[in-house]
Amino acid sequence: MPAPVLFLVSGLTLYAGAAVAVGLFDRLGATTVSWWRIVLAAVVLLAWRRPWRRRWTRRDLVSAALFGVVLAAMNIVFYVAVDHLPLGVAVAIEFLGPVAVAAVTGRGWQERAAIVVAAGGVALLAGVTLGSGIPREDAVIGLAAVLAAAACWAGYIVLGKRVAGAGSGVDGLAVGMAAGAVAFAPFFASSTATVVTDVPLLLFLLVVAVCSSVVPYVLDQVVLRRVGMATFSVLLALLPATAVLVGAVVLQQVPTWPELAGLALVSSAIVMTART
Repeated sequence: MPAPVLFLVSGLTLYAGAAVAVGLFDRLGATTVSWWRIVLAAVVLLAWRRPWRRRWTRRDLVSAALFGVVLAAMNIVFYVAVDHLPLGVAVAIEFLGPVAVAAVTGRGWQERAAIVVAAGGVALLAGVTLGSGIPREDAVIGLAAVLAAAACWAGYIVLGKRVAGAGSGVDGLAVGMAAGAVAFAPFFASSTATVVTDVPLLLFLLVVAVCSSVVPYVLDQVVLRRVGMATFSVLLALLPATAVLVGAVVLQQVPTWPELAGLALVSSAIVMTART
């Protein structure tokens, strides 16, 4: 299957799951929902892949574990962001991470110019957000969280490429998810009694885990084995439009024209980093 098609499927499931998760924030809180997404995704992946059957080197285990911790951190701060910002805006600003990776790993003037274009798009989106009627405190928290998510996303691409290149692929993802869940357990494990005794809530969290973690991150590993980091970052340009579409249909977050302009600039920056 062509990589762009894989990305389209990945984006639709990823942000559909995020839209479902938003509805659970009032019951558990954004960060707790995100942690349960990682926990249940780890359970699904471990049951499916059974990574203990393969032979691991210490280096591969460390790489997978570090990848998983960064992935878990990315998910947690991103859910904080979408709890305070529209989904499409949060996704677009988060793209500073992939743009930075593409600019550093790519070659030529286009990659460097892409940083300027992306910064313009992010500045436009941030300005619109601060002046859009969202409480200023929410906007500041959301922007800080999404910038942290962008840094984690850059780390996710670099470490994910290392895991995929080592040949562990989805098995490494399973190990990493488990490591990420354990790393943040001291902060969120107190919600266990609430979740496991509420079957409908647990099922909704399972839907979020499968849609927003299992499917898209497995597909990421498939694509990362086939393309370089710069090309992977370019393909991510398909995701802002997907996020805007899901946000408009599911959450009724219809973007304004300035927001669409900012989204277009960010997507253009990703495309500019493409190599022949």
